[in-house]
Amino acid sequence: FNRSLSTESAQKTLSSKNNDQQHSNNEREFDSTGYAVTTKLCFALGITGSVIWLLNRKRNIVHAAQSESAGSLKKGLPTYSLEEVAKHNKKENRIWVTYKNGVYDITDYVSNHPGGSRILLAAGSSIEPYWEMYAAHKQEEIYEMLEELRIGNITEKSKDEQKDSSDPYANDPKRHVALKPSSSKPFNAEPPLSLLRHSYLTPNDLFFVRNHLPVPVIDPKKYQLTVTKVGSTKQVNLSLEDLKRKFNKKSVVSIVQCAGNRRSEMVTIKPVKGLNWGAAAISNASWAGACLDDVLKRTGIDIETVDAKHIIFDGADADPTGHNYGASIPIEMARLLKKDIILAYEMNGKDIPPDHGYPVRVIIPGVVGARQVKWLNKITLSDKESTCHWQQKDYKGFHSSIDWHNVDFTSVPPIYELPVQSVICEPEAGSVLEDDEEVTIKGYAWSGGGRGIVRVDLSADGGKTWHSAELSPTEQPLYKTYAWTFWEGTIPLPKDHKGEVEIVCKAADTAYNVQPDNVEGIWNLRGVLSNAWHRVPVKVPKS
Repeated sequence: FNRSLSTESAQKTLSSKNNDQQHSNNEREFDSTGYAVTTKLCFALGITGSVIWLLNRKRNIVHAAQSESAGSLKKGLPTYSLEEVAKHNKKENRIWVTYKNGVYDITDYVSNHPGGSRILLAAGSSIEPYWEMYAAHKQEEIYEMLEELRIGNITEKSKDEQKDSSDPYANDPKRHVALKPSSSKPFNAEPPLSLLRHSYLTPNDLFFVRNHLPVPVIDPKKYQLTVTKVGSTKQVNLSLEDLKRKFNKKSVVSIVQCAGNRRSEMVTIKPVKGLNWGAAAISNASWAGACLDDVLKRTGIDIETVDAKHIIFDGADADPTGHNYGASIPIEMARLLKKDIILAYEMNGKDIPPDHGYPVRVIIPGVVGARQVKWLNKITLSDKESTCHWQQKDYKGFHSSIDWHNVDFTSVPPIYELPVQSVICEPEAGSVLEDDEEVTIKGYAWSGGGRGIVRVDLSADGGKTWHSAELSPTEQPLYKTYAWTFWEGTIPLPKDHKGEVEIVCKAADTAYNVQPDNVEGIWNLRGVLSNAWHRVPVKVPKS
């Protein structure tokens, strides 16, 4: 239940386990070969950062008997009341939490762990609502380590306990069976890579899904969007019908890409925290709704002259503590994009689906998906950035020598525009080619900030020699390209292939930014901004 545990990890270690237990709240679990149990407990308790305290503990782990489940009544331990537990909510009088019928003293854990303060959200109460929210803790090793902190029993049940611990994801929408989940609670999934090239506008059902929290259920008749400015007593509330009837409908074809797209390639170098995204955590759609600039003007705010440095967007999705997902963009960016930022209520000509922000999502073309807040219910003009975890402690890029023991999230700005990207969709890795002389390669390319794609280069010998791909027109200005570019090329295979070749693609945008040639040089602890040359090994039939 800790937001600072960015949800997403070294999935190779976890690949044989249930996806529900691989990840939880977006980017929040780290597993390395030697420290799997320890780091999973850190995740389960909602703690981020190093695991030094647990690794250096002098006491041996007391394994629970197989016949005994975590949180069950234990003979020989004192019994406490809810009132007694509630008194232990500060370090001065020891910090207690409950899980089922168990009472646990976590004071030393909190005191000696740099990220331990986040667990104080449950101090003096039950951790079950948080564990129901983030399901990755449900493994035997984690329960065993939790039991080491056991001090007593509790038999009294809160009247609201059952309600609080019920599955917060029960109302999540049904999803297309083709989507491949990286985690189920919260739901995060991408379509098969080969399907991306089948449609320039990604069908709504196959659009990749990136959720940080349960999908909120919103009655469109009761929906309200609040627009305000910090320091002002004035605020304006707009209904969904207001957005549809009082403002001209504007549309834009724009990519949404997760900052963690292609993270799985970074995991092969060194474990990272994050969902194990392949190369399909990106999709393209036609969005329609009210222009942000029009809405602000109607509420008396001129984006060009307003005394503010940031625009904050808050969503209706919330964690058990009531903290909502939120993000912000600098006012300079909002001014540059003022005619392009849309408060969208339509996606590909239909109501936005629940997974993608129904009834309203802010679309900020050319900007990372994390800032394009779904289930939008509040817009605030402010001198400060959003204080949301995902703005302050996540979605930031560091060099490869920064790791969790020395990271300072305040030292770099948030990710807004993503770097140039290209990916091979066909043929797929490991496939057998039909021809031994040439190969037809298809894929997508895109760059953040509206920078169009000017070139895609293809190689069939691992990058020794190159050929140009043919680019499909986007029907958008080259310096204001928000949609992806499809490309295709047929190139010769090397004569000395020996039955296998590595096909490669790389792109250049209008600023002639190019993709780096390897993953090692851009590795980072969160596995974001993964845009190295895309390499796909394939087999070549014998003549």
